Amino acid sequence: MHALAPSHVVAAVPSARAAEALRRLATAYGPLHPKPRRDALSELIEVILSQNTSDANAARAFAQLRRAFPTWQALLDAPTERVADAIRSAGLSNVKAPRLQAVLRAIRERYGALDLDHMADLPLDEARAELTALPGVGPKSAACVLLFSLGLPALPVDTHVHRVALRLGLLPPKADAARAHALLEALVPPADRYAFHVALITHGRRTCHARRPRCPACPLADICPDYQARVQVARG
Repeated sequence: MHALAPSHVVAAVPSARAAEALRRLATAYGPLHPKPRRDALSELIEVILSQNTSDANAARAFAQLRRAFPTWQALLDAPTERVADAIRSAGLSNVKAPRLQAVLRAIRERYGALDLDHMADLPLDEARAELTALPGVGPKSAACVLLFSLGLPALPVDTHVHRVALRLGLLPPKADAARAHALLEALVPPADRYAFHVALITHGRRTCHARRPRCPACPLADICPDYQARVQVARG
């Protein structure tokens, strides 16, 4: 088994288990470095495009959107049908197109310009509140912009992070995604939140699958309450 803090400490204290999980996953999956930043509005647009589709589809739709509308003002002024045509590869284009324009309209009305980079100078909670006040921007979308573009220590919780955190006992069983953001940020120090987010996403995609988790190959098996409970059931 892997070297770790005393087992009773890791088992009993979620913050210790979170730290140990990050240490092991960083060893298993390699360095978890931040990706290059881009402006916050571009990040928000692609995050909206990524809802209910793959990252690859969202990236393709974002590139098509930028070719069709070289400026955000051009996108805002365009007929909604043209915007929907440009983002077909992201799916739900008839829903996402008006959502994009509504967000841009709100940003221009609130700040006088189509730009969000000023939020980098705000405290985390204030920047989060401003983002989630925009139409259709929930906790995960806001956290992605805060972390990836603005350099603020939010912790985005997508389906992989949520699933792995639940199985590790880092969240209460009925914690929804909105509550999970606050709970995990309370467990993980600000300096570790980027790496923790990437580590749990990577682990969810490669090992801790939704339907058939590869528990025998998991570097966290001995500190995973979900796995240990299933082992006990199997033993009768």
